[in-house]
Amino acid sequence: MDSILVRGNGPLKGAIPIAGAKNACLTLMPATLLSDEPLTLTNAPRLSDIKTMTQLLQSLGAEVTSMQGGQVLALSSHDLTNLTADYDIVRKMRASNLVLGPLLARAGRAIVSLPGGCAIGARPMDLHISGLEALGAEIELKEGYLHAHAPRGLKGAVIEQRFASVGATENIVMAATLAKGTTVLRNAAREPEIVDLVACLRAMGAQIVGEGTSTIEIQGVDRLHGATHRVVADRIELGTYMIAPAIAGGEVELLGGRRDLVSSFSDKLEEAGVEITEDKAKGSLTVRCKNGRVEAVNVRTEVFPGFPTDLQAQMMALMCTANGTSVLEETIFENRFMHAPELTRMGARIEVHGGHATVSGVERLKGAPVMATDLRASVSLILAGLAAEGETLVRRVYHLDRGYEHVEEKLSAVGADIERIKGE
Repeated sequence: MDSILVRGNGPLKGAIPIAGAKNACLTLMPATLLSDEPLTLTNAPRLSDIKTMTQLLQSLGAEVTSMQGGQVLALSSHDLTNLTADYDIVRKMRASNLVLGPLLARAGRAIVSLPGGCAIGARPMDLHISGLEALGAEIELKEGYLHAHAPRGLKGAVIEQRFASVGATENIVMAATLAKGTTVLRNAAREPEIVDLVACLRAMGAQIVGEGTSTIEIQGVDRLHGATHRVVADRIELGTYMIAPAIAGGEVELLGGRRDLVSSFSDKLEEAGVEITEDKAKGSLTVRCKNGRVEAVNVRTEVFPGFPTDLQAQMMALMCTANGTSVLEETIFENRFMHAPELTRMGARIEVHGGHATVSGVERLKGAPVMATDLRASVSLILAGLAAEGETLVRRVYHLDRGYEHVEEKLSAVGADIERIKGE
């Protein structure tokens, strides 16, 4: 198993290109199942989760071709040969459940295993199920698989989600594109990935309004056609690399970055004393931190447009060396402070009580051997390593490759002393 070795060596300077969003791409890929014409995605990230979704779509009979080193994906589902999403593939990644809505809409039935992914608490499928049932699907859970069919086809409905679930919003919107009549989805998720999915579906001929707000209206159409779509920049990768100069000092330009993708996060960084400037013409964000330690700030994770849970671990790493005491409150997922004990191994002062973590900033972290527990935790330890004295060895970084492409290359390019050590 690979490890990553980081040596803290002072300020960073240079530019980092931001990849296409993993969570957007994983949602866009199943959209191919809605049409028998080709869908081409550009600016795709090169990650192991993308390969898993490729395997899943291929197992259903779709063709997926990777071009330009993986940055262009050509997908075609002209012939669906199988309607079962098998546990062996689905267990690797939660986003696999996003084939359920499209398969139901196009083929009228689907058998989809309950998903896997990171160990960060229960993320049930009940909202997906109730939403699709409202559209006329009949769904039964048998032996770990959802058996879904729509004997009379899907019909538009008014659906109110009790929680603004991103995955359920995506599944329902995709299914509703081919349902008869109008679907109104209330308390819909507002994330940029949803906006990106709708832009792609619209390019395929779907009739949808209201994306980016809490009410999305979909007018069903008879069929969707092919399209070419550019995947939106990854706001979590963007936020992660914005932390790098904040924790290590220096100035880094993030190419492809947009403030509107990370506005509440940017506000918190500025409150901590970090300087952020946007160049809209160029399409980049520049982050500067020239004054040594940042100031402690309190953070509460919320659904978009609030502070993202996927940037909480990285923010905690920054707060470890801040001036003063900060409180981080996690409201989205339980078990999401598993990085805290690893950061304390590096000299951080963190107390965790349920969904709250109190971080008392120290002047300097110390390098130590640590272990990654999930995707975002693994990158938070690398960031902490940038600010630590001596060497930090991050073990079990296979999580990392699910969500960040070429992390060591990107950080090395701005002056970080970082290398991957190949495991057995």
